[in-house]
Amino acid sequence: MAVVPEHRLALLGGGFSTDDDGLLDDWVLDQVRAARPKVCFVPTASGDAPAYVEKFLAAYKSRSCEPSVLPLFRRELDDDALRTFLLSQDVVYVGGGNTANLLAVWRAHGVDRLLREAFDRGTLLCGISAGANCWADGSHTDSFGPLTHLSDGLGLLSGSVCPHYDSEPGRRSSYQAAVATRTLPAGWAVEDGVGALFTDGLLTDAVTRTPQALLYRVEPDGDDEIKERALPCRLLVAAQQPTSPA
Repeated sequence: MAVVPEHRLALLGGGFSTDDDGLLDDWVLDQVRAARPKVCFVPTASGDAPAYVEKFLAAYKSRSCEPSVLPLFRRELDDDALRTFLLSQDVVYVGGGNTANLLAVWRAHGVDRLLREAFDRGTLLCGISAGANCWADGSHTDSFGPLTHLSDGLGLLSGSVCPHYDSEPGRRSSYQAAVATRTLPAGWAVEDGVGALFTDGLLTDAVTRTPQALLYRVEPDGDDEIKERALPCRLLVAAQQPTSPA
C-alpha cells in the first residue's frame, strides 16, 4: 500500500533571525527524517532583504542540512524549474515581513499552488511572523499599518494565527477582539520563543526556548467574549557538549 504523507507545518515565535541559541532552528530540523535535509528560505515578505538572506545562510550553513534561498523579486527560475526546486525541499522556511504583500507575490508567481503541492507531498512548511500567518485561513497583521485582520491566508491550517502575542503593544487585545466578534475565526496565538507543530491539522508538539513563553488557543465564547487557553510547552535545552577525558 502507498504511504500517505503527513501534512505538517510549524508556527515559529523565533529562530535564526531573532535568537542566538539556535534552539528553534534545531527543533525544526529535528522534525525531518533526512540525514541532510534540504531547507529553502523564502524571504518574500521582507522584499528578499539581502541582510535577512545572509543571516539565514550563516545560521544554516553551519548545520547538517542543505540550505537554499528562493528569491522572487529577481526571479531566475522558469515555472518548471520553480516547481522542481520547491518540490525537492524537505523544509520550506518563510521569513517575516508583510503578510499581505507575501501572499500577493506568491499568487502572482504561482508559489501558493506549489506550496500546497509540496505540503501534500510531506514537505514541512514553517515560518516566523508573516511566515506563520500565511498558512492559516486568516491572521492578525500590521500589513496595512495599524493592527487588523487578514482573512486571506492559504488555508493549510484551519482557523487564524496571531504572532508576537506577548511582545507587541496591542496585539493581545486586538486579536482577542477580532476573535470575539468573529471577524477572525478561533485560532492560535504565538508568543515569542514558542514553536508549534501541526500534523494533519492537529497540534502535535509545542515547545519554547524560554520558560515563560506560551502558546494560546483563543476561541469566541458567547457575545463578544473570548476563551483564552494557555497550552503547555516543552522547554528546549541546548545539547550538552561531550567533555574531554581528564
